[in-house]
Amino acid sequence: MAALTLEAESTLTDRYQTTVPEPVRRALHLGKRDRIHCDIRPDGEVVLTRADRSSRDAPALAPFLDLIARDIAGRPEGLQPIDTALVQRIDSLVGVVAVDLEAPLSPDDE
Repeated sequence: MAALTLEAESTLTDRYQTTVPEPVRRALHLGKRDRIHCDIRPDGEVVLTRADRSSRDAPALAPFLDLIARDIAGRPEGLQPIDTALVQRIDSLVGVVAVDLEAPLSPDDE
């Protein structure tokens, strides 16, 4: 008996983004913020799989987080709450930044 094949299509936005079709999300058991792994084969075929949760972090992130964890464990008195003054300072430095997620990427961002 032949295996059932499901097909789905999706469209790229001007920013080369797409929505993963519902049948693919269901087949890969994907939820929000999950990652997808792409295997690109020599013949141009691309195979999508759910990315291993351990591959979520950038390679340098795990050692950095370990460093922070050791520092916190060794000097817990160094932890300080974020107060209103710090939040106001951050707001004054950042200001209001408008981001249009649908705007096309500039050639420098491609």
